[in-house]
Amino acid sequence: MYERFWQQEGDKATIVIPGWQSMSYFSDIGNLCWFLEPEFARQVLRLHKIVGNAVTENRHIVVGTGSTQLFQAVLYALASQDSEEPVSVVSAAPYYSSYQAITECLKSGLYKWEGDARSFAKEGRFIELVTSPNNPDGFLRDSVLNRSGGVLVHDFAYYWPQYTPITSPADYDIMLFTVSKTTGHAGMRIGWALVKDREIAKRIVKYIELNSIGVSKDSQLRAAKVLKVVCDSCESSSNTTESLFEFAYQLMVERWQNLRVAVKHSGMFSLPEFSPGFCKFTGRIFEPLPAFAWLKCEEPIEDCESFLRSNKILTRGGRHFGVGPQYVRISLLDRDDNFDLFVERLSSIRKDNLYQHMGE
Repeated sequence: MYERFWQQEGDKATIVIPGWQSMSYFSDIGNLCWFLEPEFARQVLRLHKIVGNAVTENRHIVVGTGSTQLFQAVLYALASQDSEEPVSVVSAAPYYSSYQAITECLKSGLYKWEGDARSFAKEGRFIELVTSPNNPDGFLRDSVLNRSGGVLVHDFAYYWPQYTPITSPADYDIMLFTVSKTTGHAGMRIGWALVKDREIAKRIVKYIELNSIGVSKDSQLRAAKVLKVVCDSCESSSNTTESLFEFAYQLMVERWQNLRVAVKHSGMFSLPEFSPGFCKFTGRIFEPLPAFAWLKCEEPIEDCESFLRSNKILTRGGRHFGVGPQYVRISLLDRDDNFDLFVERLSSIRKDNLYQHMGE
């Protein structure tokens, strides 16, 4: 979705890295996160200050190979190395589908996936993952388990003004962000964590050191340049300059309008309804515009993913997110042609031909 913006920007985000540059493992030997490129750190702080979506004072910045590596590093950092029992990992359903897969992939004895936070009753230490706005349903989230023994990890991948009103700066002990959902550069594989506690930040850094001996300098330098262009576009006084956030916001408004028309036209699906909020960054009131559509197939459709696949629409079924098969998640961040084709196919599914399809 973001390609068109960056094509319009021309060479503004282009960098040239000579063959002799960035050859060492080390970026800033005096920093707790010794592989963090200083220019990337500067642009991260600048962007949060402009947008106002996170408190950065008295925080350590830790860069990772996407927020996926940072999530793994956080689990390592928060788990006790001496405990006989693994720390429980939970998130309120519907939760991000990769949380379970990532937590379970190494069959670690340090931590264990325990599923939906709302049904978690086990005693002992736990890590609660809070994604806000939530992936997949787009709602703003708070923690569910308000009891002792827990540590909260906040995933703010989508807390940006093209997706949701920025009502206040997030102020939590561990906050995760990613370039992919901010600017569209998923292939750059860069994310960052804002961490309050120094010892936890050190353990996160240690995991990344053991896992990949740091994070690509080339990607960090490119990310720094991209974030600089985003910041410059926000601060420009020129009427001819459109910020990345305004470009993406307008596109998301159009896409959600078209999607809701298609869903209404079909009469077989439903979408979440959101309450509007005032965005302190843009100064406008608007309803959240999530990056994903959390679509529900109404009766008599039982398996929404299979049903839509039979209509040439690829989705991710609700079971991956800890809920039933009547739900699916659909990305709204594809190129214009693909999105338009998706809306066209969805709107062509009608109640009057449903029973014919189900009888085949």
